[in-house]
Amino acid sequence: MTEKKITQSSRKDIRSFLDRLAKVPQVTPKASAGRLIFALDATASREPTWTTAQQIQQEMFTVASALGGIEIQLCYYRGMAEFHASPWTSDAQALRRVMSSVTCIGGYTQIAQVLEHAQLESRRQKISALVFIGDCMEENVDLLCQRAGELGLMGVRSFVFQEGDDPTAELAFRQIAKLTQGAYCRFDAKSADQLRELLGAVAAYAAGGLSALEGYSHERKGAALQITHQIKQP
Repeated sequence: MTEKKITQSSRKDIRSFLDRLAKVPQVTPKASAGRLIFALDATASREPTWTTAQQIQQEMFTVASALGGIEIQLCYYRGMAEFHASPWTSDAQALRRVMSSVTCIGGYTQIAQVLEHAQLESRRQKISALVFIGDCMEENVDLLCQRAGELGLMGVRSFVFQEGDDPTAELAFRQIAKLTQGAYCRFDAKSADQLRELLGAVAAYAAGGLSALEGYSHERKGAALQITHQIKQP
């Protein structure tokens, strides 16, 4: 029986293979788009100004899309423990359709549910920010602060916008913003332009971080600067 000679690739062949491999373009992971949870109180107390708020909030989706395809998840609560969260999407038209279909139904606030949901989503994939718009608070403020602190430790800033001037809500909302190193601002039915500007500032932050927020705020001036100043406070 003759011994079969085992052949090996020559050094020339190996060098040729490595040269070809080096010429293959490097595939780098695509930078992930900013992800923004947009949460709303849709209880009956907001019904008088709901139509105006809907229009402004829908405009934010268009702004967000123009700023770099931010992924947004629309959340809202209303009625008897009714809580909804849309799929994540960067399609402004799809978000506008969902927003236009939401109506107000009487019920208690579910802000703790919003904060817990944000934590859950953040564990699944990084979230740039949480926006919450509401006008009242009917929950245990200590529990809300605990949830907000946990969310802050996860690196998720909360931008809390209060409609009206309820002092109980203001106390809680300011604490939520502070514990997440976010920002708190108040608006009313007469300040539609202010809310529009504030939401645009948050969209800029979600798209490009603090530098994008600063650029947007200095260009727009006015209300948007409130957010920048609060975030940059030690």
